[in-house]
Formats: sequence, C-alpha cells, structure tokens
Amino acid sequence: MDGEPIIRISGLGKNYLTAAGPVPALEDINLVIYPGEFVAIMGPSGSGKSTFMNLLGCLDVPSSGAYSLNGTNVRTLDKDQLARLRNGVIGFVFQGYNLLARVNLIDNVALPLIYAGVGKAERNRRAQEMLDKVGLGKYGASRPSQISGGQQQRVAIARALINRPRLILADEPTGNLDSRTSHEIMGLFTQLNRDEGITVILVTHEADIASFANRLVRFIDGHLAHDGAVEHESHGTLA
Repeated sequence: MDGEPIIRISGLGKNYLTAAGPVPALEDINLVIYPGEFVAIMGPSGSGKSTFMNLLGCLDVPSSGAYSLNGTNVRTLDKDQLARLRNGVIGFVFQGYNLLARVNLIDNVALPLIYAGVGKAERNRRAQEMLDKVGLGKYGASRPSQISGGQQQRVAIARALINRPRLILADEPTGNLDSRTSHEIMGLFTQLNRDEGITVILVTHEADIASFANRLVRFIDGHLAHDGAVEHESHGTLA
C-alpha cells in the first residue's frame, strides 16, 4: 500500500510479572497496518488478543519491541503524552457501551470534548452532529436506559467519533447484541471505513462479524498465527 502506516509493530512483547516470575502474554509480534484498513482480530481466550488491543490503544506499554502509532514511537512517551496521542488519534468502542446512565445522549457523546477543553456550545453542536451521523439525532435528550442496546452501541460509536479519530479500536462491539442488530452495527463500521477512510480494528469471536473486515489477524498462545484476507459472506440489506 502507498503512504505511511498508521501502525507499525516490530518484535513486540508483553510480560506480566507474577510471584513465579514473568509470564509472556505476547511474543515477537510483527505487524503493519495502513490507513483505511479494516482488520478483525480473533483467537481463543488467553491467546493475547486483548493484551494486544490494550497495547494498540496506548492503555498499556510493551515490555519489548517497537510500536509506532501515527508516526510516533509510543515507547518514548510519558503518561501525559500517551494520553494526548490516544485522545487525538483513537476512538474506542467497547462491548459494554460504557455510557453514563444519569446524563443524556448528547452529554455522553460530548464527554471526550470536555477533557479536550472544548466549550459547551461547540461540544453540543458536535455531539448532535455525531448522533445524526449514527441515525439517532432525535434522541439527544434521552438517557441510555430509554433506548435499545443496539442504539446504545450507536451512541458509543458516536462518542468514539467525536474527536475525529484516524483509528477506531472496537473490542467485541457486538458481543451483547442479537444477530440482526450486530449486522447493523457492523454495517455502520463498514460505512465509516469505506466512506470516511477511518481505520477500523476490532476483536471478535464470531466468524460472521470478522467477515465484514478485509483482513484477519489471528492470535494463538501469544503469537501471531495468521495474517491474511477474510472470506466474505453475504450479509443482506443493512438498516
């Protein structure tokens, strides 16, 4: 591919310290991801995929190797610098939505802008714009308990988009949803990837969800066991 990678990983390793000594969670991972790719990450429980996503998201630091995100060597940064890089480049989407129950959807979506020091009027304008983008523009004054699980995940995606990220990291984003709603959410990720060029990396246990991606990375026992194209399925019409 042309252009600079958004992610470049070389010899990446992560150990966790225990009473019995260091336990390797990841060993010698080498991976390059370019802007605009859509990557699914799979693997059995304990394979290292969640550890890998935490490292990608700058939520943890590697024990060895090199990691460059958006042209920046992550291992040279302190906590504040990591937070700025994370907030400026990455949008996170989690299985559990992680919405604040006591505030409305506008305020939930706008939350990252508070940390960025954006004024209230501009926060609300951009949050409304993001809710419109995910098809929930009329629900801004509602609270999370007043909408469905699929709608809550759309709100979480709107929140992930509010800082205009280059990269979305999604950890089991359809894990709490039924099949039809899962495919609707994946259709939204596909649209963001295709129409806006946002790089999407998601963890999933489900082959039909992985098939929305263009590239499959599989972990086994802390090692990268597979990196290749995805066999695509027919998903029908998405809402």
